[in-house]
Amino acid sequence: MTADDLIESVRDDQQTELSRLGSSKTLYADTRGEMEPAAVRAAAAAREQAAHDTFSAWADDESDTAAAGLFADAAEDAAGRLDGVGADPADRDFAMHDALSDLTDTVERLGGLVGWTLVDEKTKGQLTGFFTGQADPQTASTFRSAGNDVEALREDAAELLDETCADGDDWDAAETAAVDVVSAAYDDYFETLEELGVNPKPVC
Repeated sequence: MTADDLIESVRDDQQTELSRLGSSKTLYADTRGEMEPAAVRAAAAAREQAAHDTFSAWADDESDTAAAGLFADAAEDAAGRLDGVGADPADRDFAMHDALSDLTDTVERLGGLVGWTLVDEKTKGQLTGFFTGQADPQTASTFRSAGNDVEALREDAAELLDETCADGDDWDAAETAAVDVVSAAYDDYFETLEELGVNPKPVC
């Protein structure tokens, strides 16, 4: 297996989940139904704060030098995006980050990071669309650029996975971690929408 194979496999396995996480209902869940620009910014800031905290903790704890450097970069990027959002983080917990925090092995963390990028890229796309619809092209551009940064981070994580995974067991562990992270994000999304009285599934 290669990292490209892993990413393709996770996308195939979690196709429905990622598709729904890429809908506007993600922002509705994040804001608990308050789809106003200030609430959306605060929710976006909460995601960046959670990412910074998770990846910073990994960087401090990680014994593999290359992985520690990547996690530190991920944390720094999240901090930069948090500054760019221009809002204080909302009081939100993310099950995805609980799942990430449980990962302790290097290959699992790299796989988890890949899973996080697949989810976060979807969120950034919705944020871009939301602020485009609000006739706020500058903020839309900020989130579009942030999505590009997350994609680049996934490429770096993939490269390091190719260098780090020694056998099939490593690849299985990395893939399982990535799937678990996406699944945690989806379960959180699904349960939040149900609590808000919204059907999480698309209605045709």
